[in-house]
Amino acid sequence: MKGLVIGKFYPPHLGHNYLIDTALKNCESVDVLVVDNPAYHIAAEKRREWLQARHPTAHVTIIPDINNDDDSVAWAAHTMQFLGYKPDVVYSSEDYGDPWAQYMGAQSVIVDKARTVVPISGTKVREDMLASWQYLSDETKAGLALRIVIVGAESTGTTTLSRDLAAALNAPWAPEIGRYYTESILTTNKAWCDDDFYRIGKLQQNYEAEMAKRSDGVVVCDTNAVATELWQRRYMGRTTKAMRAIAAQDKADLYIITGDEIPFVQDGIRDGEHIRHRMHQWFIGHIKKTGVPYIIVSGTRRQRLRKAHQVSKKMIRERKVIF
Repeated sequence: MKGLVIGKFYPPHLGHNYLIDTALKNCESVDVLVVDNPAYHIAAEKRREWLQARHPTAHVTIIPDINNDDDSVAWAAHTMQFLGYKPDVVYSSEDYGDPWAQYMGAQSVIVDKARTVVPISGTKVREDMLASWQYLSDETKAGLALRIVIVGAESTGTTTLSRDLAAALNAPWAPEIGRYYTESILTTNKAWCDDDFYRIGKLQQNYEAEMAKRSDGVVVCDTNAVATELWQRRYMGRTTKAMRAIAAQDKADLYIITGDEIPFVQDGIRDGEHIRHRMHQWFIGHIKKTGVPYIIVSGTRRQRLRKAHQVSKKMIRERKVIF
């Protein structure tokens, strides 16, 4: 029996997961169609990825929107033309399910329409993502968690500020994986190569995603793969297409750049005091190009934290709503 589920999944939540799991339990195969509309603030490919990761045995694809939610006849024709076959049974939790299935000649199964099993809806999540956080799967959490990313040149206090800000926000923080990677390879006599930066970028993203799953919707990151591009430039003399592709997968909602006015402290592995000011300017120019909001903090530890905390709280209030 071929089952079918369709939705905006904007964003995917545990109610959607329950619906798809129900279809999977009762069908030999299940197609899940993610409606693509350019007006949505979460790309269809991202929504598809999160659902596919959560439901690996389902066939999750993207279907173009016809911009007429109430036309069940048109949607039935559009769906069957897209699939290339007539489904046996349609699973839904909305009023559209019965007429849509009828016009395709399929059985209709309505699942948890009253939202008693999973008391959440996409509308509620969009209105206040953080208040609805418990109703999101780990895959969706990893994709949606707000990221505050601290970046800066060597010995400018990024780790100190990251720890302080995470504590102030009661949020987990993702440490700078590149530092541990550097310490690990100091025992060898091999020179840096591009693959090292690719590994660091991916490791940073993976660690960050795990912290996002554990979070309440906010993660403080001590650097990210976008910053790793600059370290590749620093050590290799240029950035590569592969590194830029990895960095393009980063999610950042606010960048905080640490100033270079504080004294340089040698910790045994740092080697960039002579270019610290130049790299500080690189970071400013590099972050500007991302289009993500950013601030530059300077002064004492307390002054830096005060400014970072104030701006971060404002960002969180504004970004918890998914329009």
